[in-house]
Amino acid sequence: MPEQGKVLAVIPARGGSKGIPLKNLAAVGGMTLLARTLELARQIPEFASVCVSTDHETIKDAARQFGDVVVVDRPQELSGDRVGDVPVLQHAVEEMEMHSGDVFNTIVMLQVTSPLRTKADITSCLELLESDECDAVWTVSPTELHYHPLKQISLGGDAALSLYDEKGAGIIARQELEPVFHRNGCCYAMTRSFLMKTTSLFSPGRTRAVVSDGRRVNIDGPEDIDEAERLLNLEKH
Repeated sequence: MPEQGKVLAVIPARGGSKGIPLKNLAAVGGMTLLARTLELARQIPEFASVCVSTDHETIKDAARQFGDVVVVDRPQELSGDRVGDVPVLQHAVEEMEMHSGDVFNTIVMLQVTSPLRTKADITSCLELLESDECDAVWTVSPTELHYHPLKQISLGGDAALSLYDEKGAGIIARQELEPVFHRNGCCYAMTRSFLMKTTSLFSPGRTRAVVSDGRRVNIDGPEDIDEAERLLNLEKH
């Protein structure tokens, strides 16, 4: 069983966004996405430290409203829309360890764009990471059957249809489709030893999943905000 040790929560929140300008400060349910994430992070006793990695002054100011949150200045080379999560997390870990003098054994990434995240999403990932011989744990959601990979098609340049996966030709009834899942962005928990030497958050054979209970929405465009608002309103009634 791995030693969990100190846990660092990293909240990536860069300023650039094409779908919604300053998306991380967009409001859902009367709170910005950033504030909603930070409020929930405060409720996780396992977190020794919480930091926001950002390149934008307005986001820095918003994060500093939470006095116990550390702002990590993200350098320009890590701020483009083609930069993956791994180098951003690695930079945040290095900065936080230099800032605090601590070594964090477990790193949790909380993406601001998942406003329906629950405490259980996070604590279940931490519990599984601690109890299993694995490198990382992701939250996932069941994929609706009409989006199943074996029901997908591709279009050629002449608009000719082809099956995305030829095995789909043999599927007659939906009951024949094995359940599949997709990452929902609510929580990624990983060991420091894995993160600091990897180039991908996926560790073949050593990545586990926590299936989130209930609907989750990942905010990409305005329609996703509307859907998140609708689901939050349903929770209130």
